[in-house]
Amino acid sequence: MSFTQYEQARTRLQRSELAVPGSNPNMFEKAANSAADYIFLDCEDAVIPDDKESARRNIIQALNDIDWQDKTMSVRINGLDTHYMYRDVVDIVEQAGDKLDTILIPKVGTAADVYVVDCMLSQIEVATGMKKKIGIECLIETALGGANVMSIAQSSKRLEALHFGVADYAASMRARTVVIGGLNPDYQCDGALADQWHAALVNMATACRAYGLRAIDGPFGDFSDPDAFRAAARRVAALGYEGKWAIHPSQIELANEVMSPPEAEVSRATRTLEALEEAAKAGKGAAQLDGKMIDAASERMARNIVSQAELIAART
Repeated sequence: MSFTQYEQARTRLQRSELAVPGSNPNMFEKAANSAADYIFLDCEDAVIPDDKESARRNIIQALNDIDWQDKTMSVRINGLDTHYMYRDVVDIVEQAGDKLDTILIPKVGTAADVYVVDCMLSQIEVATGMKKKIGIECLIETALGGANVMSIAQSSKRLEALHFGVADYAASMRARTVVIGGLNPDYQCDGALADQWHAALVNMATACRAYGLRAIDGPFGDFSDPDAFRAAARRVAALGYEGKWAIHPSQIELANEVMSPPEAEVSRATRTLEALEEAAKAGKGAAQLDGKMIDAASERMARNIVSQAELIAART
């Protein structure tokens, strides 16, 4: 390992993240009683301009009045290029900050965007005497954000996670798409269907892992196609992503399923740790399991799986 190490962000279970428009309070109780690990109440894209202020009020009331149980609660504020953003931060944090875990910043393009929100949060916390420190999460959903993802990942000690927002990213890149988060059949490599977002997803995951953040995948638009959702979730899970958005309640269980390590995987990881422990007692740095060599790298991979399984077990 490098002598340079970055502190890991707070550990949170984030397999499924349910998006709930702040302009639709009828959905709040259902969201609170859902199986989602994480919920973000939305001030931004899911809310039309005429409803921005009422959505903000709805969110404040919901955070204060509803029992959100053991869910992590986040609010997606409006973009820094709008006049709604500052009131989102000031009003929601001043009036319901003690019920809020993180703020999700959309369309982050540079590290300075994060600095602005960090500065506002710091001032509000001091002014109100708030003891709780609210985390920050960022949506990487523009070409500028993709180009600056490494510096964004280092922008604030509050930063916990980066999310890949494929729809706006596709628009920013002027890419040809057929469904949000899905594959375009015209994008092929040597005749094999490939994921046109692979490079951006890997780059963001690398930034997250290098600087101690959680990597979360964004929406899949066709909620009538659970198989395609599972396929999209499996692709990012294979890259090391910890969670995926659910833009419809039917996608919550799918995300929880795919983003949870399978029993067989947890069992093998546990056996790997046991085998390496026995090898260490015998003065060996490596061991064999099921006819395959395992070593210190195997141990690190196994511990990731076991830790995730323990986190899920603690919640359920």
